Amino acid sequence: MAKLYYRYGAMGSSKTANAIMVRHNYMERGQKVLMLKPRLDSRDGETMVASRSGLKCVCHFIEDIDQFDVRSFDCVIIDEAQFLTKAQVEMLVKVVDVDNVPVIAYGLRCDFQGNFFEGSLWLMAWADTIEEVKTICWCGKKALCNTRVLDGKVVKEGEQIFLGGSESYVSLCRKHWTSGDLGPQDK
Repeated sequence: MAKLYYRYGAMGSSKTANAIMVRHNYMERGQKVLMLKPRLDSRDGETMVASRSGLKCVCHFIEDIDQFDVRSFDCVIIDEAQFLTKAQVEMLVKVVDVDNVPVIAYGLRCDFQGNFFEGSLWLMAWADTIEEVKTICWCGKKALCNTRVLDGKVVKEGEQIFLGGSESYVSLCRKHWTSGDLGPQDK
C-alpha cells in the first residue's frame, strides 16, 4: 500500500541531500523514480535539484506531472514541497491512493515569519507519515525556525517567498529566532 510522506525541516537540515539519496537507493535497486520540484525554484537551474553538500540530480517540474504515466514509476519524490499548491497536494494524494505509487515530499514547515506555506499546510494535513529532518541552531539546540537575514540583520517582514540559500537564511531555535540573535559572528 503506497503512502504520502512529508519530510520537513528547517533550512540546512539536508532535506535535498536526503531526497537525492533516496532517489539513488531506488535507482540502485533497478526501480524508476520521478524526481520533481516546483517551477518556482530555479536556483539550481531549470531541471536540476542540488544540495548544499554538493549532491545533485536531474528533475522535472511538478507542473508537468501530467506528461508522465506516474503508474510506470516506483516512487515520486518532490523537493521544495512547501511551494506546492493545495491542488498539487490533492493530486499527490491521488497518485498515492488511486495510482498506488508512494510519494515522498521534502520541504520547509514554516516561512521566516513562522507561518505555514500552502504546500506545507496541506502536506501536514494529508500526509500518511510526517517526519522531521533535524538540524541545530548555533547554540546547539534543535533549530525549528527559518530566519531571513539581510546585511547581517534578522528580517521579520517581507514577501513570504524569497529564494535564497545560506546567504539569505539561517536556521535558529525558537528562542533565538524570537530574539533575533544570530549568535557569534565570524568577522
